[in-house]
Amino acid sequence: MITPDTAWGIVAEQLSPLERVVLPLTQAMHCCLAEDIRADRDLPPADRSAMDGYAVRRADLQQSPCVLCVTGEVAAGSPCRQRVKPGCCLRVFTGANIPPGADTVVMVEQTKECDGVVTIRSDVNSASNILRRGEDARKGTVLLPRGSRLGAAAIGVCASVGKSSVKVHRQPRVAILCTGSELRPIHGRAGLHEIRNSNGPALSVALAEWGFPGARFQSVADQRGVLLAALRRALTSSDVVLFTGGISAGSYDFVRSAVETAGATIHFHGLAMKPGKPVLYATAPSGQHVFGLPGNPLAALTAFHEFALPALRRLAGHPLEACRPSWSLPLAADVESRGGRVRCELARLVSGDGRLAVRPVPSHSSADLASAGCADGVIVLPPIRKRFTVGEPVKFRPWRPLP
Repeated sequence: MITPDTAWGIVAEQLSPLERVVLPLTQAMHCCLAEDIRADRDLPPADRSAMDGYAVRRADLQQSPCVLCVTGEVAAGSPCRQRVKPGCCLRVFTGANIPPGADTVVMVEQTKECDGVVTIRSDVNSASNILRRGEDARKGTVLLPRGSRLGAAAIGVCASVGKSSVKVHRQPRVAILCTGSELRPIHGRAGLHEIRNSNGPALSVALAEWGFPGARFQSVADQRGVLLAALRRALTSSDVVLFTGGISAGSYDFVRSAVETAGATIHFHGLAMKPGKPVLYATAPSGQHVFGLPGNPLAALTAFHEFALPALRRLAGHPLEACRPSWSLPLAADVESRGGRVRCELARLVSGDGRLAVRPVPSHSSADLASAGCADGVIVLPPIRKRFTVGEPVKFRPWRPLP
């Protein structure tokens, strides 16, 4: 069996960003840019006041105390054409352009105005308090390179340079097929021989958390014809199909057979990883990607974050090196591993001594969804060692977007 890293390399070779589309800026949330966003002018476009106060000549501040005539004011958004003359000043407000002749703004807290005359304290700091033209960026500077994901701040950047529409990569469409005749709806009663479908809701919400909302899930019975028909329908409307369950070697595990019958090419089936050993990956004749994830919920989430989610990120236009993020963090407790294959152990983030660390979350099996609910992700342990000690750096794979 191949390692998870080798498996990801195989998946990555089959991936390229989806086609480019132009979307209104307000509809492009979570999308990845297919173009560079550049400053359309200097930012700021003119010298501006960083605070409320008075625009003065620095030379006039040599007097102590400094008494100046207030000859007008400049609000944000006004063109500001009046010149500041010696012995005079203009009242300015945050964001207002600096009037000609002025080279310093004195904050209002350091002044006292009465009858058109302002007195400036003798201990005033002569710092300019001016945001200089172009100090944030010069015209033509790349503010957001292609491949950047459009979150709230990035959307604001685009708006600030006049991009009412943006060129992005199309978001992948995802279908989730949860196999198993034992599955029952969330709201239904479940007998002792049945379980409620938790994989469908968990995966659809995980997709939404990472910027791929709208994925629908359905339960599919363990019957060859039913499963094959569901796969063929999913392939007509999806870029990625996620199966859960039905990928082991049991008498009712029909996913591989259905994938092959649909004409897809299987690139691997089975990994040296726990949980998640029976993971399957295939590509359909029309280019769609098919992932077979284990049926046990903990194993399904592990395989999803190791392979399916990184693949979706790449299809959406993320740079390849950013598709499978991990952090190197110290352990907050010792960890024992059986070795032999890569182990993905549940863990949660903890803080102490001013730094982040990861603490293992005990679990009983690959079906232990209760423990998964207490975790922020997994620590990925190599197969060649069996003991990892407090303070030792380990690879942490987050299961939710983290700052």
